[in-house]
Amino acid sequence: MNIYEQLDSWIDTHFDEQVRFLQELIRVPTDTPPGNNAPHAEHAAELLEALGLRAEKHPVPQAEVHAAGLQSITNLLVRRRYGPGKTILLNAHGDVVPPGEGWTRDPYGGEIEGGKIYGRAAAVSKCDFSTYAFAVLALEAVAKPKAGSVELLFTYDEEFGGEVGPAWLLHHKIIKPDLMIAAGFSYQVITAHNGCLQMEVTVHGQMAHAAIPDSGVDALQAAVHILNSLYAQNALYRQLSSTVAGITHPYLNVGMIEGGTNTNVIPGRVTFKLDRRMIPEEDPAQVEATLRQVITTAAAQKPGITVDVKRMLLAKALQPLKGNQPLVDAIQIHGRAVFGEEIPALGTPLYTDVRLFCEAGIPGVIYGAGPRTVLESHAKRADERLELEDLRRATKVMARSLQDLLAY
Repeated sequence: MNIYEQLDSWIDTHFDEQVRFLQELIRVPTDTPPGNNAPHAEHAAELLEALGLRAEKHPVPQAEVHAAGLQSITNLLVRRRYGPGKTILLNAHGDVVPPGEGWTRDPYGGEIEGGKIYGRAAAVSKCDFSTYAFAVLALEAVAKPKAGSVELLFTYDEEFGGEVGPAWLLHHKIIKPDLMIAAGFSYQVITAHNGCLQMEVTVHGQMAHAAIPDSGVDALQAAVHILNSLYAQNALYRQLSSTVAGITHPYLNVGMIEGGTNTNVIPGRVTFKLDRRMIPEEDPAQVEATLRQVITTAAAQKPGITVDVKRMLLAKALQPLKGNQPLVDAIQIHGRAVFGEEIPALGTPLYTDVRLFCEAGIPGVIYGAGPRTVLESHAKRADERLELEDLRRATKVMARSLQDLLAY
C-alpha cells in the first residue's frame, strides 16, 4: 500500500473510536446564546488528552466575553510540532444555535440510525473536531512527519462573529499559522463567502390604554412600516449578482421581533433584529449607511416615533488570498480520489471565521465533514445529522492533504 492507502486503512481501523469521540462532544450542550461554553471546552480537552493530544486552554477574560454577549469561553489549541517548515492550522467551532422545535430525536443524544449520527452540531461543526483530530492521529501513526507543524484550534463563538475566538487569539499572537483550514459543511472546497451585517432596531412610541388609542403612539404599527421598507430592499438586491460561483445576490432577513406589554396596551416599544448578507463585491460601510437611511426615513414618516439603531455584528466577506492554492489543490486531488467525484472550489452565501484569518494575511479555505449541501445536513434546523461515511471520507481527505501540505 502507498502512504495514502495506509492513512485510509488507519482511519478505517479507528473509525468506531472516532464516532464515539464525536458522540461525546455532541452530548455536552453549547447553545449560543446564551454561550456558556467553557464546560464543553473542559470536556473536549479531557477527550483529546485521552487520545494523546494535549490541549492548551486559553480562557478569555469575563469582561470581554460578556461584552461579546456570551457567558464563558475557553479556546483550545493543540500544537503538534514535527520539524522546520510551515504551520497548518485546522479550526472548528463548538458553539451552536439552540435546538429549536420539531426534533424527533434528542438534540444532544448523538444517536446513530441508518448510517447517520443525529444531534445539534453533528454536521456544523463538532464533527470537525473529530475530522481534524483523527486526521492528525492517522498522520502521526502512519507517516510520522518530520517537517512542519499542525495546530488544532477549537473555538466557541463563531455564531457571534469570532471576536473572542480566532480574532482574540490572533490579536494576542497566540496563533500565527502559515495556512489554515476551517470546518466545512459540504463536499466543496469553499474559497469565498458572503459578509454579514446584523443590526438591532428599537422603535419607540408612547404606551397607552387600548380603550383610548389616540392618547398613545403605536410603536408596532411604526415597526411594521419600517419593516415593509426594509423588505422592499430585497427586490433591489436581486438586481445585484456576484461574480463568485456559488454566491448569488444580497439578502435581508428579520429573524427576531419583540415588544409591547399586554394585549390591551398600545405598544410603546418594539425591537427587531435584522441580518443583511453582503456579496463579496459590496462595500460594508455603504451597505450599513443605506440601511440606516432606509430605517430613519421610514420612521420619520410616522409622527411621534423615534428609533435607535445598533450594529450587533459586522463580518466582512471572505476574499480568497493567492496563497490558498496549495490548500485547494491538495483537497481537490484527494477528494477526487476518496469520493470518486470532482470537488469544486467555489463560494458560499454563509459567513465564517475564515475571513478573520484572511484579513490577517493567512490564506485559508473551508473543508470538512458534511453532505453535498448544507440543506441536507439540517444545520440550524431540527434533526441535524451527518452521514457517517461522509465523516470517514472527509477524515481521509484531511489526513492525505496534511501529508502533502507538510511537505510543500
